[in-house]
Amino acid sequence: MSKFARTVSEFLAARPQYTRDVGKLREYIDLVVDWEAAHGLVLRAPKLEATGEGSDWLRASLVPAPVALAPSPIPRTEFEKVVLLQPILNQLFDRISRDHEFLNDTLASLGTSDEFTWRIYQMYLRQRKLGVKKPGVVGIHRSDYLIDAPAGREDGLRAKQVEFNTIAASFASLSSIVGDLHRHLLERTGYEGVLEDGKISKEQIPENESLTSIGDGIAAGFELYGSKEAIVVMVVQPGERNVYDQRWVETRLWERHGIKVARLTFAEIHDRCMVEADNRLYLDGSKEVAVAYYRSGYAPTDFPTEIEWEGRWLVEKSRAISVPNLAYHLAGCKKIQQVLAQPGVVERFVSDREAASLVRECFVGLYPLDSSEEGQKAYEDALADPAKYVVKPQREGGGYNTYGQDIPSLLKRLGAEERRGYILMDLIHAPGFRNILLRNGQLFASEVVSELGIYGVWVSDADGNAVVNKHGGHLLRTKASDVYEGGVAAGFAVIDSPLLV
Repeated sequence: MSKFARTVSEFLAARPQYTRDVGKLREYIDLVVDWEAAHGLVLRAPKLEATGEGSDWLRASLVPAPVALAPSPIPRTEFEKVVLLQPILNQLFDRISRDHEFLNDTLASLGTSDEFTWRIYQMYLRQRKLGVKKPGVVGIHRSDYLIDAPAGREDGLRAKQVEFNTIAASFASLSSIVGDLHRHLLERTGYEGVLEDGKISKEQIPENESLTSIGDGIAAGFELYGSKEAIVVMVVQPGERNVYDQRWVETRLWERHGIKVARLTFAEIHDRCMVEADNRLYLDGSKEVAVAYYRSGYAPTDFPTEIEWEGRWLVEKSRAISVPNLAYHLAGCKKIQQVLAQPGVVERFVSDREAASLVRECFVGLYPLDSSEEGQKAYEDALADPAKYVVKPQREGGGYNTYGQDIPSLLKRLGAEERRGYILMDLIHAPGFRNILLRNGQLFASEVVSELGIYGVWVSDADGNAVVNKHGGHLLRTKASDVYEGGVAAGFAVIDSPLLV
């Protein structure tokens, strides 16, 4: 038998036990907070209302990122499997993005039920009609998983996909630094007072290349653009708090590749950028933009006025490589995820039978909520037994999904046309684990679940030939088990690192 956990009982038995008594761990607070500050594991402080002289410091103040005090267990076999799976998924979604017929048929089924997705789709059609040519494609992805361990099934230990993110996949930089934090704490303290039972070894905390992989992928796209004097524009949200996760990408682009980065909102792109006759995008009339890397643009709130929409269109109609491009953005929609789970659809894009099987293994049940026979059945099943499901709209960013007993009231409130914009997904049964969370200078012992994200980097040239296809490190987000959503930026979770067992 392998020394690594392969069954549910082996996994549960192999996990260390952490203390509930956080009162005896107060010395860890200063140790962790100071380490975070010294290593750039920080967020911008929440906006504070301050008046009077001397209040400028509030606008520049930082807070330590919310973290787990110790790493959370993930089955090594499943971790290694999804790492190997990531290049297959990268290629799968690239092929989806290039299949206009598939995108058109799938997204047309949404109609205008989701105005935001419909507008992105219309921009995609407009760009396609113009025949805009880009020198390459860059995809920075993250595939998110929960470990499914259903009761009564010893062989049921599986990593199941929650979603595939194609736009603004965040926390790649900070997640790598959290792994360094946990290795530091293990070496310095041995987790004395934290560990009640079991052991942790340094080898169980995997190395994480996500601090450099995102910048390297963007740099590969920059090289395809072919102008060494050009710049990268990082498209950000106004008042962004997760700025230092982004600054690490900027720093790596400069230190490793000599590429300059400008940070702009979509409104600032509208005001300061223009497309010249040669279809090149320029900032302030003189700085050519090779790549526009979106850390914004995934939600309707990023487009409060037509100015923001026009800012994005400036990028999309130009020669600059957008990360992601419009087809990639659409390929990440929940409707695409649901249709992929139907028989034969993965095989449309993945000819290798073994690779297609690996993709299918990570799916759970996904169903439409439209007026089709399957959609009507899913609607009735969700009303009859809502605890088995989650309802998802075409959204990214956290806080949009509906769970359990909240599902019937949502579905009854939506009209048949509106329901087309949602999908139904089987609920994944992740096993709980006791860990200690550090947020806002306070320690909390809590029953938690962890969501594992695997970053992917895809770069291809203008003819579609792959230049880079690799996994790009990982992210672990841990939240209290009674909280359904898992976004750190949305305030639901902390950043963690996996302990492979």
